[in-house]
Amino acid sequence: MVKMNLQKFKVSDILAKKRDGGVLTEEEIDFFVGGLTTGAIQDVQTGALLMAIYLKGMTDLETATLTKAMLHSGKIFQWPDDIRHLIVDKHSTGGVGDKISLILGPALAACGLKVPMISGRGLGFTGGTIDKLESIPGFRVLLSQQEAMSAIENVGCFIMAQTADIVPADKILYASRDVTATVDCPPLITASILSKKASESLSALLLDLKCGSAAFIQDLATAQSFARLMVKVGTELGIKTAVAITRMDCPLGRKIGNALEVEESLDTLKGRGPSDIEELVVIEGGILLHIAGIVSCRSDGEERIRGSLYDGTALRTFRDMMTAQGVAPEIAASLCCTDDSIYGALPKARRTTDLRYSGPGDYVHAIDALVLALVSGELGAARTVIGGPVNHAVGLEVLTPPGSKISAGTPWIRVYHDEGQLSESHADRLQSALTVHDSKNEAKNGRNCSQILEVIY
Repeated sequence: MVKMNLQKFKVSDILAKKRDGGVLTEEEIDFFVGGLTTGAIQDVQTGALLMAIYLKGMTDLETATLTKAMLHSGKIFQWPDDIRHLIVDKHSTGGVGDKISLILGPALAACGLKVPMISGRGLGFTGGTIDKLESIPGFRVLLSQQEAMSAIENVGCFIMAQTADIVPADKILYASRDVTATVDCPPLITASILSKKASESLSALLLDLKCGSAAFIQDLATAQSFARLMVKVGTELGIKTAVAITRMDCPLGRKIGNALEVEESLDTLKGRGPSDIEELVVIEGGILLHIAGIVSCRSDGEERIRGSLYDGTALRTFRDMMTAQGVAPEIAASLCCTDDSIYGALPKARRTTDLRYSGPGDYVHAIDALVLALVSGELGAARTVIGGPVNHAVGLEVLTPPGSKISAGTPWIRVYHDEGQLSESHADRLQSALTVHDSKNEAKNGRNCSQILEVIY
């Protein structure tokens, strides 16, 4: 926990210093973060500092110092010495159809690593990892430290929500960033992500940094700069850190929506998932196995992860994780049955509507992920306010991914919705998201195009 004399500094002096572009000292940052968690800092002062950081930035040292102060505002997991080198995790900055964590955590555990994954709920146009898991009947996302330790020992992984005693300073700052238009600020994002991940006492960390038209970073140069910052701060915290910069123009996989993405995750764990999802799981898993020292090279790690998807070990680990986190054994077994592609235990939308392509016969060139995410969110798949409800059953399924042949009258997207939800405006916007060209070679987002833009260590 951060400890300091709250009378040592004046908050207004710290605000003025950062407003004028000054560099905050370790003591000043510790003082402010400590005041957040004790309630000594007012909401307006928090908002003022966030805006000053957004406008004036932070040095790498300031960012690392802020991350450490936030980390020590709450409890930190402590692991037995004999497994400490095996503790790893992965975090994504968020993408449309991004269900990689649901698959990768169990796959890594099946390969011998230990994965204590603390994830979040979605806000805006997409559900988060926790929202997706909560579509599984009985899945508990709040675990005590004793339950979490037991899951690591007996299963090898867990996926849980951030509790009140894990980096409480981040919870305060995250809520303030959302209402002060300071969400997309690299130092604040870095401190938020890495403070939570460092609370897991990781040996190694893989960050999936989305880049493209449906991500908050849309150009590669900015993504590279951000990636280097996260690697530097992660290393400063004693974590072997790598960043995979990945595409986010077209949806990942074919399904968007909470229960729908659980279905596609299960398909991938059964060795029959979309190629782009499998590619990311295999490459990112290979990176983590390599930097954790389990394999001598990334390609060996990739083969081990791929093997876990096809030999059933990753699927069995996911089943064991579900039961460890409250899912009835019969439900977990039914979802993991390799003959089941219906997934009757998961929530189902009341209606489905297929939209058809009306142009000349050609090839699907691109699908605008952001448009699909916004419509899915408006159907209820995401929340618009912190703590608001989500509809786990609704969403979208792409029937003709980029690179597919398409002709007039072909159904290209399926909408899962409730009565009266799908408006004419929704349908028109979805139709506008589809781009068709007369050459398969021009399908720039086709499944033959790697999802990985660059890996930075």
